[in-house]
Amino acid sequence: MMSLKPANNIQDVHSFGEFGGVNPSISDSATYTFMAAKTMGDTFEGNTEGCYLYSRHTSPSNLYLSNTLAAMEGTESANVSGSGMGAISSVILQICGAGDHIVSSRTIYGGSYAFMKNYLPKLNINTSFVDVTSLEKIEAAITKDTKIIYCEAMSNPLLEIANIPEMAKIAKKHNVLLVVDNTFTPLIISSSKLGADITIHSLTKFINGTNDTVGGAYCTSAEFVNNSKSVMDGAAMLLGPVMDSFRSASILKNMRTLHIRMKKHSENALYIATQLEKDGVRVVYPGLQSHKDHKLFTSLYNAEFGYGGMLTIDTGNLEKANHLMELMQDNGIGFLAVSLGFYKTLFNAPGTGTSSEVPLEEQEEMGLNDGLIRFSMGLDNDIKRTYAIMKDCLKEVGMI
Repeated sequence: MMSLKPANNIQDVHSFGEFGGVNPSISDSATYTFMAAKTMGDTFEGNTEGCYLYSRHTSPSNLYLSNTLAAMEGTESANVSGSGMGAISSVILQICGAGDHIVSSRTIYGGSYAFMKNYLPKLNINTSFVDVTSLEKIEAAITKDTKIIYCEAMSNPLLEIANIPEMAKIAKKHNVLLVVDNTFTPLIISSSKLGADITIHSLTKFINGTNDTVGGAYCTSAEFVNNSKSVMDGAAMLLGPVMDSFRSASILKNMRTLHIRMKKHSENALYIATQLEKDGVRVVYPGLQSHKDHKLFTSLYNAEFGYGGMLTIDTGNLEKANHLMELMQDNGIGFLAVSLGFYKTLFNAPGTGTSSEVPLEEQEEMGLNDGLIRFSMGLDNDIKRTYAIMKDCLKEVGMI
């Protein structure tokens, strides 16, 4: 449905190395020399484009990666950080100050939830958590102090789908910014083109894909990025969540295969979800017609990349979930681990793992029970073989 061609945009952005290398040179410096004193003064004032000051501000390697991410999301600019939470905290603190208010989806990554619920009140910034699938509840939660509507394109871990175009209309109506975490669906959802003001990614996950580093980014207007890097009051500059140049270079190289990997993650997840549903397992996957937001997702997504690599199953209780995960790990299906986007399948029980920051009573209210298992499907070449092994594990715990 979307006209943006994010994979083509990634392919079309290229920088050569200093001596003609096919990969850009890595900037192994913390600080940079100026040939004229006036140029340094102008750079401190933010008036000299193309000059590097200090690597906490930016570096050539970070800029190469930022430019590629901006091209992928179709935004004017982007900025990378040392972690996903570094990007999230920089964006929120660039926008909000004491007395301000945020309306957030209640089903978001546990670290994001904890930052808004437990840390931001120390700065007198408060958050209302709402059901993101209810546009009425989102709008009703907005106050005169609201500065941000925050959500995930596909929520963690319940895999609810945000109606980004309609949320963007609400945001514009009330003069607030729509911030969308697109970590689960790179290439699949182009949230900025759907109306988001700022798109956030944890680069740690699908975008990097090798689980050898953490990283984050936000993609948005050049004005916002420049302001966030201001030496005077920029959140990214002053909080200092800088990404190392060697890691930037590594992630940039991995982005060249992102389109291939996302297609395979989606293909494998759809097959596993379809087989699970056929065998009577309670499974949630946006690619299934049984998913409550299937039609919405289909109206928003970039079809060539599928419905993503994330799915959940409901085992009924934590004891059974733990038993099943241990069996699957012992039989080589994947790893009992947090995170996602790896070549190998990863699974965990989010109620006691990646969403453990959310109080139990709130988990129950949003429909997150302790028997839920979240899967990040890997790049298995023979997915039928994978399911045959998984099916034996499911039989052993009495689920089929």
